[in-house]
Formats: sequence, C-alpha cells, structure tokens
Amino acid sequence: DMFAFLAETAGHDDGSVAFPALDLWHYPSQIAWLTLTFGVLYWVLSKMILPRMSANLERRSDTIADDLGEAARLNENAQEAKQALEVSLAEARARARETASKAETKMNDEIAAETQKVDAQIDQKLAAAEKRLAELRADAMSNVETIASDTTQAILSRLGISGTTQADVKTAVTRVLNK
Repeated sequence: DMFAFLAETAGHDDGSVAFPALDLWHYPSQIAWLTLTFGVLYWVLSKMILPRMSANLERRSDTIADDLGEAARLNENAQEAKQALEVSLAEARARARETASKAETKMNDEIAAETQKVDAQIDQKLAAAEKRLAELRADAMSNVETIASDTTQAILSRLGISGTTQADVKTAVTRVLNK
C-alpha cells in the first residue's frame, strides 16, 4: 500500500528518515493538528468574519437600493421640472406672440391714422392748389381776353381797317375764346 511505499522511499541506507513529515509515526498528530486548525479557522470564519462580511454586503445593498430610490425620485422631479419648464416656455411664447400681435395692431392703427392725417393734409393742399390754379387761370383768361382784344385792335388799325369799335372786337374775342 501507499504508506509502506512512502516509508520505504523516505528512509536512507543508514536507517535515518530523509523527510520526517513523511514518517508514518507523525501522521496521527499531523491529522489532529490539521483538524484542529481547520476547525478553529471554520469557527473564526463562521462566527466573526462571515457575519461582518454579510452585514457589510447587506449595508451596501441597502445603500445601493436607497441610492437607486433617490435617483428615481430625482429623475421624477427632473421630469416634472422639465414639463413645468416646457409649459412655462409655451406660455411665454404665447404671451410674446400676443404682445407682438398687439404691437403690430397698434402700429398698423398708428400708421393708418398718420396716413389718414397726411392724406387729409395732401387733400387740403391739393384743394388749395386747385383753387389757386383756378384763380390764376381766371386771371390769365381775363388778361388773355384783354390782351387779345388790344392786340386785335392794334392789328386792325395797323392794317388800316377802321370802323370797328372796341366793343365789337371784345365780343368777337370772347366768342372765339369760349368755343
């Protein structure tokens, strides 16, 4: 068997053992110490180290769960804030459009009023200019009639035609101008 083989190979020619741990006489004490050492190690691990490790792992798990819960809550708050911001932006845009529309309407009303005022002033100036033009035409026409009568009388007297009176010449000139 194996123990016999180990005992044979462990010995020297002089009867001494080359490696004392392989001597069969030491095996029972080695097995006892091995059992005692692993027993103590098992007891220390199970009673002291493993419970602490388990508590640490549980504490870490609770911390992670709490952090995830807090992150989810903060995410919900961020989503609500985002929605509130979008609503505020939509309201601000609507107010801006309304203000711009009111300003545009006010400017259009002011432009229309100013245009109406300027048109009235232009109409007054045109009426005054037409009246003045009519007066100038009337003056010019009366002057034209007098000048034409005088010129006609002068031409007739130059040509040696006599017998026409100033009244006849004026009547003839008026008839021609009124045609």
